[in-house]
Amino acid sequence: VDGRLYPAAQQTTGRTGLARPATFDPPLKPRMPELPEVETTRRGIAPHVVGRRIVQLTVYDPRLRWPVPPDLGTLLTGRTIDELTRRSKYLLFRAGSGTLLVHLGMTGSLRVFQSPPPRRTHDHVDVVFDDGTLLRYHDPRRFGAMLWVTGPAALHPLLARLGPEPFDAAFDADYFFRATRSRSAAIKLAL
Repeated sequence: VDGRLYPAAQQTTGRTGLARPATFDPPLKPRMPELPEVETTRRGIAPHVVGRRIVQLTVYDPRLRWPVPPDLGTLLTGRTIDELTRRSKYLLFRAGSGTLLVHLGMTGSLRVFQSPPPRRTHDHVDVVFDDGTLLRYHDPRRFGAMLWVTGPAALHPLLARLGPEPFDAAFDADYFFRATRSRSAAIKLAL
């Protein structure tokens, strides 16, 4: 568990422009976390945080895409993570009547530690749980977000207008046709 990294997948691009695994062409070039990587992050973190009570939340640098709320530590300390879900590229840590909404941005990562190493330059937030587990948010470019949402998270402006999930029953051929029939953009842009 110590230092297990749950980031966006990192790949590099060679002269051909084709992506190759990072191990073949250092240095690593960070990429935007895509949906499978965010789901992998959720699955990796969930066993360590769901059902655990937050005993401390420390914000070292609140300057992310949107500033980390100054009272986030006060709001979350003492709360138990009831559920960790994903909506699009957002991680939703449901805790009682509110939700911690996390977006990894382009270079963000969450790491789970039992014995955390010293903080690094771009470690922005530490969440300590009742069993001593530490969840650390690291983001060199600070394009991520960590926000507190009261009430139903689905109504938050960042989530309210998102389309259906790719494996949702609502995302079928009819929906896809209706959503793209008036578009004249390339398919990748339309998606």
